[in-house]
Amino acid sequence: MATIGFIGLGNMGLPMAKNLLKAGHAVQGFDVSKAQADALAAAGGTAAGDVAGAAAGAEIVVTMLPAGQQVREVYLGAGGVLASAAPGALLIDCSTIDVATARDVSKAAEGRGHAMLDAPVSGGVGGAQAGTLTFMVGGTDAAFARAKPVFGAMGKTIVHAGGSGNGQAAKICNNMVLGISMIAVSEAFVLAEKLGLDAQRLFDIASKSSGQCWSMTSYCPVPGLVPASPANRDYQAGFTAAMMLKDLKLAQDAAAAAGATTPLGADAARIYEAYVASGEAGRDFSGVIRFVRG
Repeated sequence: MATIGFIGLGNMGLPMAKNLLKAGHAVQGFDVSKAQADALAAAGGTAAGDVAGAAAGAEIVVTMLPAGQQVREVYLGAGGVLASAAPGALLIDCSTIDVATARDVSKAAEGRGHAMLDAPVSGGVGGAQAGTLTFMVGGTDAAFARAKPVFGAMGKTIVHAGGSGNGQAAKICNNMVLGISMIAVSEAFVLAEKLGLDAQRLFDIASKSSGQCWSMTSYCPVPGLVPASPANRDYQAGFTAAMMLKDLKLAQDAAAAAGATTPLGADAARIYEAYVASGEAGRDFSGVIRFVRG
């Protein structure tokens, strides 16, 4: 079992850290909210007073942070992870951020003698709590092999996407598909309403036909059709509209940098931007059907 520093104990990070504790690891955690660090301590971990305290002496450091700016600050800043981590510590960033930042920070870590992985996740808060997250991992084969037991304590599916930054690339491409498909499913059900087609009948047909997709069969935006869907709970968030917008914007930034053409991704970003601006930032992203319905 390892001593693990965990930085960023929010809605995702805290349950992930708790699952590491359940697996027998010693976890020393820090969050800008003292209450979150205290919650980790109550679960059997150790509350650190700052980033340096969480990283000091840890064999592995895991971060789950809001955006690239925070990742740069936590790793590269004075008193940050690179200045405080033990020699040879493995660094794992599970934040969803831009590819360029992931690669820049990894290069800086390598220069200080640390292996680093970018490992964004899919599965939302429910997956974090249940320990069933999917990890999309970028980095060397050796670092991935070393980290795999740690990922296994927090997730169910662990995929090595290739070199540094490829975990982030996989995440933003996947979520661009998700954002587009949720809008398409929403538009189809709204059209069905206006044409007098019952939602259950459309679901029974489309879920077994060429319109089948995850947004339809696992997360259907119409209440009553899929038991686990947030639509049944007034779109209480598993994955917020604001987070979907963030990922769609990351995809658009990456597309611009790479010279890729993604017109549907751009349209999806505009729709989610309007949905968030309407006051629904904290609602589940599948609630976009109500915005589509107008």
